[in-house]
Amino acid sequence: VQLVESGGGLVQTGGSLRLSCAASGYDIDDHAIHWVRQAPGKGLEWVSAIYSYTSNTYYADSVKGRFTISRDNAKNTLYLQMNSLKPEDTAQYYCATPRLRYWGQGTQVTVSS
Repeated sequence: VQLVESGGGLVQTGGSLRLSCAASGYDIDDHAIHWVRQAPGKGLEWVSAIYSYTSNTYYADSVKGRFTISRDNAKNTLYLQMNSLKPEDTAQYYCATPRLRYWGQGTQVTVSS
């Protein structure tokens, strides 16, 4: 299993970014997959998930209404559209399989105030 995140960067407060996670060896349309993040000096924080079959989506309260998780089954790629970004969203973002069995190298998101 390989998960490769991309799309991070530096953005001002209120800006937007779209993160991508290209998966190989793991069919994201057959399994749940998550976004988690880790801010400097803090532990891992679960952000969002999308589940197989039902395509139900779930969000942490801290991002609800601002972030949208989606996937492209044909590309086996997961996305996280992040709008109205805040400085507290600054973190390394990872896509991860359930129970963090597999996760990628992450992509850095920095939101300046």
